[in-house]
Amino acid sequence: MSGSYIPFTEEMKKTYTILAPTMLPMHFRMVAAVLNSFGYRVELLDGNSPDIPETGLRYVHNDTCYPAILVIGQFITALESGKYDPHKTALIYFQTGGGCRASNYISLLRKALKKAGYGYVPVISISFLGLEKHPGFHLTLPMLHGLIYGLLYGDLLMNTVNQVRPYEKVKGSAEALAAKWTERLGKELGSGKPIRYRKVKENYSRILNDFASLPTVPRDTVRVGIVGEIFVKYSPLGNNNLENFLISEGAETVVPGLVDFFLYCVYNSLHDYGIYKFGVLSHAVSKAAFSFLCKKKNDLIAATVSHGRFRPPTDFRHVIRLADGYIDTGTKMGEGWLLTAEMLELSEMGVKNVVCTQPFGCLPNHICGKGMMKPIKERNPDMNIVAIDYDAGASAVNQENRLKLMLAYAREKEKEKAQVQAHAQVHAQAQAAEPTVEKSTAEKSTEAFASEAFAAEIPAAASTDGRG
Repeated sequence: MSGSYIPFTEEMKKTYTILAPTMLPMHFRMVAAVLNSFGYRVELLDGNSPDIPETGLRYVHNDTCYPAILVIGQFITALESGKYDPHKTALIYFQTGGGCRASNYISLLRKALKKAGYGYVPVISISFLGLEKHPGFHLTLPMLHGLIYGLLYGDLLMNTVNQVRPYEKVKGSAEALAAKWTERLGKELGSGKPIRYRKVKENYSRILNDFASLPTVPRDTVRVGIVGEIFVKYSPLGNNNLENFLISEGAETVVPGLVDFFLYCVYNSLHDYGIYKFGVLSHAVSKAAFSFLCKKKNDLIAATVSHGRFRPPTDFRHVIRLADGYIDTGTKMGEGWLLTAEMLELSEMGVKNVVCTQPFGCLPNHICGKGMMKPIKERNPDMNIVAIDYDAGASAVNQENRLKLMLAYAREKEKEKAQVQAHAQVHAQAQAAEPTVEKSTAEKSTEAFASEAFAAEIPAAASTDGRG
């Protein structure tokens, strides 16, 4: 903890508003509801103003990671808006404690706050590794329990919305239903009452039934997967509303869930223990957490499969196996091996068109995302992968043009595939009909030949032996 560290105290908990950035609106609203149920006053910042990157660039070097520029810009924009009393406001940010921005954001944020004149604003770091201590903020087991269910609900809603939204008969009906369920689940998780797993499973079924009942119409769409650096992969602010653009261009988006990222982080600690054999206690905790999360995700998968209307997510243990032969699971900087495995997961699901989102100059993504595109395509030649860089100076028009080219290529491939299938079907039908036709013709020819030969043979025999 540097000299700019300002602790969040017990007294602050009673009077301070805690601002949190939004990466996945549905997920984070439920996360905020859980935190609020434990006595905090958390408010999400969901602004998407073009002033946010400009504000970030005023206080952060332009070579800094693009997500850092956006998040810091979002925080300072909120403090400058007049909506909040900076002397009664704290900021909160989630970090994994790994390399790159995962552990540098907090120091960058504090440096920017000091430069902007808000050096007295406390910054709370949420990390499972306990990188910092704050007397007024503690991650407890009941709190973690609620946060896990918030993420599971969020993944289910995201999965079902994505499968309904491109085909909805009434535009906006899928998002409206998702907002209704997000509010309802947020109230349940934020009620302070114990979470009953039976109730969670009932909610799974009700969510699936509600989305299945929405009126839809058949549309010719192209399924497009989205992977990449976690912030620009999920955040509309970070990826220039990528999902909305793809849907407007006739695509159905497929996005791996957020729970997988947390499973990836836990699995990495298990992998480290397998190599270095240190931290017996932390290894036991990680092993239990991994089993718990896998079971909860598999229950969600089972509920989706049992319903039958929607495509389920993939068992995370299978996602790990997909990386075999492509990238070692010791490659864990940033999104690491998970980024490669998610592209292969999408391919196995039949999603052959993939957008790999990355902040400009992001080394982990250039290695595990863009760098792995060639070996993936070599072994999966039907895959269509495009890497899109996001940066404060990047042109949105250029990004959209590249996406349009990808979709045009995907449609052309779909057209060729349909033509090949149609030709194969016609050929199969012709082959099935040919034996009957040939047999009938052969039979007629044989009968005609036999009749002619018999007729010709009788007079010849009579003239030979002299009998009439």
